[in-house]
Amino acid sequence: MLWTDCLTRLRQELSDNVFAMWIRPLVAEETTDSLRLYAPNPYWTRYIQEHHLELISILVEQLSEGRIRQVEILVDSRPGAILSPAEQPATTTAALSSTPVVPQRVKKEVVEPAATQSNKILNSKKRLLNPLFTFSLFVEGRSNQMAAETCRKVLTQLGASQHNPLFLYGPTGLGKTHLMQAVGNALLQAKPNARVMYMTAESFVQDFVSSLQKGKVEEFKKNCRSLDLLLVDDIHLLAGKEASLVEFFYTFNALLDESKQIILTSDRYPKELTELDPRLVSRFSWGLSVGVEPPDIETRIEILLKKAENSGVDLPRNCALFIAQQVVANVRELEGALNKVVAIARFKGSQIDLDVVRESLKDVLAIRARTISVENIQRVVSEYFRIPLKELIGPKRTRIYARPRQLAMGLARELTGDSFPEIGMAFGGRDHSTVMHACEKVQSLKQEDPIFNEDYKNLLRLLQS
Repeated sequence: MLWTDCLTRLRQELSDNVFAMWIRPLVAEETTDSLRLYAPNPYWTRYIQEHHLELISILVEQLSEGRIRQVEILVDSRPGAILSPAEQPATTTAALSSTPVVPQRVKKEVVEPAATQSNKILNSKKRLLNPLFTFSLFVEGRSNQMAAETCRKVLTQLGASQHNPLFLYGPTGLGKTHLMQAVGNALLQAKPNARVMYMTAESFVQDFVSSLQKGKVEEFKKNCRSLDLLLVDDIHLLAGKEASLVEFFYTFNALLDESKQIILTSDRYPKELTELDPRLVSRFSWGLSVGVEPPDIETRIEILLKKAENSGVDLPRNCALFIAQQVVANVRELEGALNKVVAIARFKGSQIDLDVVRESLKDVLAIRARTISVENIQRVVSEYFRIPLKELIGPKRTRIYARPRQLAMGLARELTGDSFPEIGMAFGGRDHSTVMHACEKVQSLKQEDPIFNEDYKNLLRLLQS
């Protein structure tokens, strides 16, 4: 039959997920010159109209050899119509015949008011907020200070256009989730009745698909669009999820129209999310985008000391310094290193000292010795700026060589933990005061010169990847 042949072609044209979720459940009714497709709800029909109706019309006209030139999509209003692919597979006109419906025995329940049901759903979402993710437990440093200050400001001006949406971006494990949830926890503490929802992009997709299968799309939309604060983690993971992207687009716009606050996180700057719908990416830039960078060594030390204190562990500062020098990528790796040190110390029944730390991190030290060294940093910086390695290390003080040399020294101090004299020797036997000046210059240029800061971050990513 015509619709069966059309399904075969559509299966070839569309992804398996799209075909199974959106196309297969449709019911078709064929007349002499038209084809009617029936979907279970208005949202479904709108999605088919916007994304697939043109392709279906072309295929139907081809397969019918021009006999059918009109294809329309309608809502199937019959009781129990196509709730999910499993419940109602795609079929043809026979499914639309007046088949008597056998009533099912349903347990009588007391129906709660809609507002109460909605609050119950939101309250279940509130429990997803980690109570330890607060501003008081967040360790600030140069790498995350602007992001932390912005999140605090959001609390005082919730929904203000200058930072709505607030888009936090940066590599994984740097505290973006901690900051966004700190806003949610602080808001709920100040206003217990505030409607706050935290979810990852993946859980948004799962909840939306579940609502489609259960015929509860309108309830899902109402819950998402009646919030005071929406927190969505790893928004880049919506890539490739066509239907969910459409729904998130409408939810996003609805909340912005009502001046409700949205906070998003991603591993990249908004304009780098080329796999997402350009309309959505442009809206991400309407508010404020703030980067979170890997913590510097001082911040890493404070993070270790604070986490040890919160866990009731006595961590000497010289041990925290040693761990911070060896683990530079992100906060999660710092936590993992600290946990391993604590476990080894307890197993041995001893206090934490440098010997215990070295034994605990021997695998990390071995890997680090093979991957990040001053020589490796020099090679990567020379290739990045396309200057000869001998000039990077050499005596010339022209700006084209001096600035990359300072940057390489700063990276060496940041990533290797080598002393100033050791780094100076690796750069042509320079004095330790020269290296100190270079490191100070790097820190100031990161704040003052956006291009230099971007180069620094790019090199950091290259060396840590």
